[in-house]
Amino acid sequence: MNELRHVARWGDPADAVTLSPGVRDLLGSALGVRGPRPAAEKADLHPASLPPAALADLVTACPRVHTDDATRLAHAAGKSTEDLLRLRAGQAHDAPDAVARPGSHDEVAALLAACARQHVAVVPFGGGTSVVGGLAARRDGFAGLLALDLGGLDRLIRVDPVSRTATAEAGLRAPQAERLLNAQGYTLGHFPQSFEYASLGGFAATRSSGQASAGYGRFDRMVVGLKAATPVGTVELGRAPESAAGPDLRQLLLGSEGVFGVITELTLRVRPNPAERHYTGWVFPDFVTGGDAVRSLAQDGPLPTVLRLSDEAETAINAATGSGPAADGGCLAVVGVEGTKGEVAARSEALHARLTALGGAPLGEAAGEHWRAGRYRAPYLRDALLDAGALAETLETATFWDRLPQTYAAVREALVTTLADAGTPPLVLCHISHVYDTGASLYFTVVAAQADDPVAQWRAAKTAAADAIAATGATITHHHGVGRDHRPWYGREIGPVGAAALRGVKEALDPYGILNPGILLP
Repeated sequence: MNELRHVARWGDPADAVTLSPGVRDLLGSALGVRGPRPAAEKADLHPASLPPAALADLVTACPRVHTDDATRLAHAAGKSTEDLLRLRAGQAHDAPDAVARPGSHDEVAALLAACARQHVAVVPFGGGTSVVGGLAARRDGFAGLLALDLGGLDRLIRVDPVSRTATAEAGLRAPQAERLLNAQGYTLGHFPQSFEYASLGGFAATRSSGQASAGYGRFDRMVVGLKAATPVGTVELGRAPESAAGPDLRQLLLGSEGVFGVITELTLRVRPNPAERHYTGWVFPDFVTGGDAVRSLAQDGPLPTVLRLSDEAETAINAATGSGPAADGGCLAVVGVEGTKGEVAARSEALHARLTALGGAPLGEAAGEHWRAGRYRAPYLRDALLDAGALAETLETATFWDRLPQTYAAVREALVTTLADAGTPPLVLCHISHVYDTGASLYFTVVAAQADDPVAQWRAAKTAAADAIAATGATITHHHGVGRDHRPWYGREIGPVGAAALRGVKEALDPYGILNPGILLP
């Protein structure tokens, strides 16, 4: 039971969240949550089915190949709500037949060559935090399925203080990367909600974006060079920060989710550690006014390091549950500034004047620090909600500023209508969390009572929301990736010619079709 609970939850059991009696009562009275659903006592794990000759070939390439049930179960799924619901129900049908733990690029390359010979499908596995089915490769037609755990590629290779770059292996986890860089006076400035468990390679393979993207940029913008293993050889890219030497082939690997190759090494732009961090809360009378203010900062400045805006529902619920600071109505904005003491003081003063002129009212530092202190709490709260019998999940998109109100309304309406029609009226929350001069992302959180089949319940709601995203001209994902879940809408987004181009790249880099089959490619 302990093993099942470990893989069917987000993270460290010591950080688990307990719902207050008031929140439990609210779930029952407002949403009709009927009470807890016990997890299955054991996982339904199919027997490992790699042919002996294939297993022997893999072990020759890398001695650290494991076929025990506990290791296979730990690599059976990502961390979407659907993944967790299936594991809680004892369903681990996507578990690999074996897990390899290479310790170098050469071992990764040797494993891919062996898998090509033996026709074994390969799922690259970083921190295991995918929320879009990115670890559920298709296994039909293959001799077996291998999870390629990159956790052994965990070195910070070098830091170049002149160019301000750092080269690291792709399996290095984000917290350790930050500790190692901080010790030399630098930071990546990349802190997504998956930060505690995600790997650098996973950030690159999914085009991750962190809470401080306004100041530090998306992760793919930090990548200046990379090395990847493919079934046909090694690819090394990035001789200079920018180049006019043909198309930028780095972009083929960034966001490719392990379909074209396995990223084993990254050279990343780093920044000096900020001497100060100053986070404040602001309240706007409504989401439209707040959205206009956020857009004004993104387009005309001053631009803070962190900028996010919650809608009325998210502001109220977070305040009521203690997940956010108290705000007397309206919409909460969090504004963070990082840098030298002088930079922080000057930008904070300029932001105060600008936000006041744009209709905001300051809530002070305590409100901003309250948000920052609870930044990584949400996935644990989701565990607690699932324990209580609620359905809780997120989805996100991005669009241009002129379309943002339409997309916001359409996605919210799709979620409310679909779940209400199923007899489980939801609570739908939203925030703007990443801004650009031309547009922004919208991040939705959905809570409802679990139906008899919560997986089917969420799939119906997610499908309706994804259709709404596509219909309003927004992208199917801003930073979660495509995985298996978003493939149909991704195909519509890039069109048949774009899809054919990607399949051509796949044929060139993985002619055997072994890398993450069924993921990403329409």
